[in-house]
Amino acid sequence: MALISLHYWAGARAAAGTTTETIEADTVRAALQRATDEHADPHYTRVLAASSLLIDGQQAHADDLDRVLEREVRVEVLPPFAGGA
Repeated sequence: MALISLHYWAGARAAAGTTTETIEADTVRAALQRATDEHADPHYTRVLAASSLLIDGQQAHADDLDRVLEREVRVEVLPPFAGGA
């Protein structure tokens, strides 16, 4: 198992009610499921499902979420947001 630090931004922070939380799990997907179960809030679940994820600064793809982890990772949870030039 590895420590997975979830860092929430903008609307994800509001939905989670915190800026960061650390979960011990084998994969990022397992950590996200555990966070979803612990929050038990449909709004959190919707925001998480719509969010982009970065794992240690790199865009996460489906395969990345299931990769068994052997070290601590940082996951940025970036909800969709409006704006731009």
